[in-house]
Amino acid sequence: MSEISQEIAAAAARLVVEEGLEYGPAKRRAVKVLGLNARTALPGNDQVEEAVEEYIAIFCADTQPAELAALRALAARWMGRLTEFRPHLTGAVWRGTATRLNDIHLQLYCDDPKSAEIALINQRLSYDVSSAPGPRGDEVDRLSLTVPCPGLGGEAIGLHLTILDLDDLRGALKPDARGRTERGDLNALNKLLEDPHHGLHPTPPPG
Repeated sequence: MSEISQEIAAAAARLVVEEGLEYGPAKRRAVKVLGLNARTALPGNDQVEEAVEEYIAIFCADTQPAELAALRALAARWMGRLTEFRPHLTGAVWRGTATRLNDIHLQLYCDDPKSAEIALINQRLSYDVSSAPGPRGDEVDRLSLTVPCPGLGGEAIGLHLTILDLDDLRGALKPDARGRTERGDLNALNKLLEDPHHGLHPTPPPG
C-alpha cells in the first residue's frame, strides 16, 4: 500500500470511529481533509478496516469492547424478532469494529420482498424506506428504524434491514480475502457474544 493510501486509510479510520461514517463516505471525506485530488485512488475497504482496528486499539481500547457487546446484544434481540426472514448481521457490528456511533445492519433473506415490511407494520413499528446496492448489481429496499439500546443506557441506535431474495443466501457466507465472513446468522452471533473472536480471526496455517 502506497504512503498516500496509508494516509487516506488512517484519516478515514478516524472518521469511521469518531463520527460513525461508513467506509465509502469516510474515504471520500478523508481525501478532502488531506487536500488531495478528488481522483486520487482510494484504499480498499480491507485497508481501511485494518486502520480502524489500529485506531480502536490505540484510542478506544477501554470503551469499545463494551459498546460492541451492547450493539451485538441488541442485534441478537432483533434477529430473534425477525427470525422468519433468516436475518444475518453484517457491517462493523459483525466484524467487531463498531462503537456506539455505528448503526446495526441486518440482511433479511425473504421469499416475498414485502413480507418483512408487512411484519413491521403489524408490529406497529415506524420505519423509513430507502434503497441499497444489491448483490446482483441492482437496487434493493432498505428499511430503517431507530431503536433503543439497553446496553448503552437506552441510547437511540439506527437499525437497517436490507431486503434480499432467498436465493442470495447461497453465496452469502463465503469468506473474504482475509478468511473472514462478511455476515453471520443468529447462531454465529451468539457464539461471538460468548467469545468475541470466534470465527472472525481464523488461526493462521502452520509454518
